[in-house]
Amino acid sequence: MKLWLFMTVMDLLIPALMIGSGILFMKRPPEKINPWYGYRSRMSMKNKDTWEFAHRYAGKIWFVSGWIILLLTVPVMLMLLGKDPETVGMVGGIVCIVQCISMAAVIIPTERALRKKFDKYGNREDA
Repeated sequence: MKLWLFMTVMDLLIPALMIGSGILFMKRPPEKINPWYGYRSRMSMKNKDTWEFAHRYAGKIWFVSGWIILLLTVPVMLMLLGKDPETVGMVGGIVCIVQCISMAAVIIPTERALRKKFDKYGNREDA
């Protein structure tokens, strides 16, 4: 039971982080381009416009996917209630790995959107 509780809490942290970061990035992206905090890539760090666009875009994806992951994680973990520790550890670990991949996958659509919206110098294509 202790392992189940621990794994459940751990597996709920990633979607909670995605939802919280999503809200933060959509509403208040980091003000200054910096190498420590935020969605950082060469393209997103070109200028203030690309920086804000990348954060708002990635924030939306994290917010939505965080809720989806949360809604999928809860029933999986509830099904493990009362199972042996090996099963709880194995399935909980797999859930965590899938969540981490999902969290990192925001890079692909965000970079595509940046390249569609901005030229290689960070100037808006539609401007």
